[in-house]
Parts: sequence; C-alpha cells; structure tokens
Amino acid sequence: MRVFLLAAAFSAVLAACAANSASGPKGNGGFDPAQLAKTDFDRVADVHRREVFASLHLLAEKLYRRNPREWRKSAGSMEAALGRIFEPRYAWRLPEFDGKSGTGLVLASLRDDYAGDRIAAFIGGLGGMLNAAFEDKTEFFVIDDLDPQKLYNSARNLEIAAWKLGQARGADGRPLLLANEMAPDYNLSFEREFGKMIGNLDTLSTLVADKTHRGIAKAIQSVASFVFLPVAGIK
Repeated sequence: MRVFLLAAAFSAVLAACAANSASGPKGNGGFDPAQLAKTDFDRVADVHRREVFASLHLLAEKLYRRNPREWRKSAGSMEAALGRIFEPRYAWRLPEFDGKSGTGLVLASLRDDYAGDRIAAFIGGLGGMLNAAFEDKTEFFVIDDLDPQKLYNSARNLEIAAWKLGQARGADGRPLLLANEMAPDYNLSFEREFGKMIGNLDTLSTLVADKTHRGIAKAIQSVASFVFLPVAGIK
C-alpha cells in the first residue's frame, strides 16, 4: 500500500513538473520543475553526495601530482587520466580493471605486483563503493531511499583505505604511492580530503537513521584487523 501511495504521489509530482515546464523555461533564474519532486532532505542528501565526490576528485588530482608516473600509464596527461576515472559511461569500471570494482579494486591497486595505473584503480574502487552507498544515484527525489548502514560502512572503509594507502610498500620498502608527508613539508592535505568525505558520510548516515528510524550497527576494529565492510548487497 505504501509503495502504491508513493507511486501515485510521484506521478502527481511529475504531472505538475510537466505542466510547469510547459509554462516557463528552466535556467537563467527560472524555476526548475524537478525541484517539485524533492524534499528538503533530498536537497541535503544532494549536497553531501556532491561534496563527497568533489573531495574524491581532488584526492585523485593530489595523488597524480605526487605520483605522475601513474597517469602516464593510462593517459597522455593528468587531466585525461582524471577524465577517464570520472567518466560516467564507465561507471567506475574501466576496461583495464578486469572486472574488479569497489573495495576489491582498492586492495588490488595497493599490491606490489599491480602493473596498471594504481591511482585510477584506487580512486575507481573508492568511487564504485561510494556510488553503491548512494544507491547508484547522482541526485535524490521524494521516492528515493538511502541506507544509513551503507553510508556508515563507506565512512569506515575510507578510514581503512587511507590507512592502507599510507602503509602500502613495495619489495624495496618504498611507498607504492606517495601521499601524506610528515617531513620536510608536512603535507597532510590527503588526510584532510579523506576527513571531509568521512565527515559528510557520517553526518548523512546519522540524518538518514533519524529520519527513517533505522539503527546502525557500529563496527569496532583495530588497525591490525582492518577489513573493508560490505556496502553493495546490504538490504
């Protein structure tokens, strides 16, 4: 019954949108009829998602600037490499990933024997995981539903990914990817971007849990047992 009512309400909203669209242009300060299908909460979710992926893009750029050898493996320029990772038609599954995605791809990118563009794989894996946490949607409307557990698990996975990124070493003992640096420049900008993403996800997961009256199973992990939490497939 609830599904039927939601579908009926949404149909009415779409009809109103169509009527408004016919009566006036969108953009240039005009009314966007799609906003009729959004609640205030949907707009909040949109902002959090936008901020998370903006930080992910900045993190990718920072990693490429510190590790230029990586973008040279997959593209003719850093900008081209970034464009490939965030190209919507690839849906976080570039051909060279060999079917891997999500946290499995993150782990593969930090193996010593990984021969491809580590940053593309690392960021692509995180992007796929985050996309799943946001139910594969780029914006939210009145009938859309988010799972607070997926958002919470994604935040913890970002903490794990940040730790693994800092710990990953090759056979020669050198970092597989240069990121945070304590000396001489004390460059912690990578950690700040991870922190922004984690903060956005934790805030949104709490808001969704309060709105939907759903609990969140909190995970307690030690550094020694850092294992990625499930995101896709959670019901």
